[in-house]
Amino acid sequence: MTIAAPRNLSISEVLRGYVALTKPRIIELLLVTTIPTMVVAANGIPGFWLIVATLIGGTLAAGGANAFNMVIDRDIDAIMQRTKRRPLVTGVMSPRAATIFALGLEVVAFAVLVIWVNQLSAWLALAATAFYVFVYTMWLKRRSKQNIVIGGAAGAVPVLIGWSSVTNSLAWTPVLLFLVIFIWTPPHFWALAVRYRDDYEAANVPMMPVVASLRRTTLEILVYTVLMWALTMLIGPAAHLGWIYAVSATVLGGLFTFYAFRLYRHALADRADAGEAMRLFHFSITYLTALFVLMAVDVIVRSH
Repeated sequence: MTIAAPRNLSISEVLRGYVALTKPRIIELLLVTTIPTMVVAANGIPGFWLIVATLIGGTLAAGGANAFNMVIDRDIDAIMQRTKRRPLVTGVMSPRAATIFALGLEVVAFAVLVIWVNQLSAWLALAATAFYVFVYTMWLKRRSKQNIVIGGAAGAVPVLIGWSSVTNSLAWTPVLLFLVIFIWTPPHFWALAVRYRDDYEAANVPMMPVVASLRRTTLEILVYTVLMWALTMLIGPAAHLGWIYAVSATVLGGLFTFYAFRLYRHALADRADAGEAMRLFHFSITYLTALFVLMAVDVIVRSH
C-alpha cells in the first residue's frame, strides 16, 4: 500500500486527523497512571490546578511524541492493516505539517510544565519524548526483538512526572511504579503483536512473535507477568498502602497471570489463538487502570 498525497479535506476531517496523530487512546492510559501517582505522592488529593497543569503538560508531551512516531513510521504504517488508516498514510496532512505540529506540542508542553508545575517534571517529559522518538522509534523498533522491552521505559515515565509534580523530587515508590509499568509493557504489547504477527512480519518489524516461536513468546509473556505481579506487591509497603491496595494487587495480578498462562497453554498445544491474545491484551488495559485507580482509592479512604 502506498502513502496518499495530502488532499483537500474539510476542517473537521483535518482536526480529527491531527487528534488521531497524537494517539489519544494511548494518552488516556498514560494519564490513568499519572493522577493516582499524584494522589499517592500527596497522601491525599493534590491541588486542582496542579492536577490540571500536570495533565495538560503530560498530554501535550505524549501527543507530540506519538506524532513524531507516526511521521517516522509512516512507511510501515502504510503496510500494516492495523495502521493503514492513520492520517499520514491517508494523506490528511503532509509529513512536514505533522512534524511542525509535533514540535509545537513539545514546546508548549515543556512551557506548561516549567511554568505551572516544576522544572523536574518538564525535563522528565522531554526525556521521555526523546527516548521514545530516538531510542525506540528510530533505533530499536526496526532492529531488535527487545524493541518494546527497552522502549517501554518511555511509557513508564508519566508516573515519575506525576510524583515529581507533587514533591519536586523522586523516591523509591515512583521507581517501583515505573518498574511495574516497564515490566507490564511487554506482555501487554506482545499479546497485541501475536494477533497482528503477519502485519509486523510484512513490515519487517522484528517484534517478538515474528522472530521467536509462539511458545517462546507466550512463555516470556508469562514470565514478565509473574515478575510484574511480584513488583506490585512491593508497592504497598513502600508507599504505606492499606488492605484495599493489597487485595486489589493480589486479585488483579492473579487474573493477569491466569490469562497469560492460558495463552501459553494454547501455544504449547500449537494453537496460535488470536482471540486468547486479544483477551489478554484487553485485560492488560483493564488491569493497569484498576490497579492505579484502586491505589488512589486506598490513599483517599485512609486519609479520611
